[in-house]
Amino acid sequence: MDNNDYFHLSTFNFKLIKVAIVDDHKIVAEGLERLVNESGVAGVVGKAYSVAGCWKLLSNCAADVLLLDVSLPDGKSIDQLPKIIALYPDLKVVILTSHSELPIIRQALDNGVSGFILKNSTAEEILEGIQTVASGKRFMCAEVEKLLQRNDPSSILLTRREQELVRLIIAGKSGHEIADKMCLGYETIRSYRKRLMLKMNVSNAAELVRIALMQNLV
Repeated sequence: MDNNDYFHLSTFNFKLIKVAIVDDHKIVAEGLERLVNESGVAGVVGKAYSVAGCWKLLSNCAADVLLLDVSLPDGKSIDQLPKIIALYPDLKVVILTSHSELPIIRQALDNGVSGFILKNSTAEEILEGIQTVASGKRFMCAEVEKLLQRNDPSSILLTRREQELVRLIIAGKSGHEIADKMCLGYETIRSYRKRLMLKMNVSNAAELVRIALMQNLV
């Protein structure tokens, strides 16, 4: 079998979210596989390294989520999106790439992807993206959200964690209470809160609550 067409199937606990990975860099695909398999919430059913391999993989496994790179040796996977989504309507496609150009992001969104994550995202963000799209919601990593918002200031998309944080802020919980509720450290919550306020372009909790309720963000 040609290396460009190579794909690999895996077995795991099928009660978890089933994830397929397509990336032409095998070391990246293997790193993602370890991250997903060690998460406790998802497992990898197979990997592929090309457009042709992607089609073979999809025809041989039943994945819930597809992590798909844009640039592959035999073409751009983004051009295959309409066909992938048409043939596998229950599959949640997440673009996972180093390309942060707005036209690529727009093309992916216009073609119906469920998520767009940059490869410099944190492990937590990647796993949150998998869980979010598997639940039927759209997910953009923080950097992509900022890029989209910069070009459309009225558009604010919150991650699952950020939505949880906003709900607790609206409920009037203190920083330490929020940390306990979210099972995170107090400094981590402070960092999350600061990033959230920057994203929403607000300077205090009252403005944050007002914008969140006005735009139905939670």
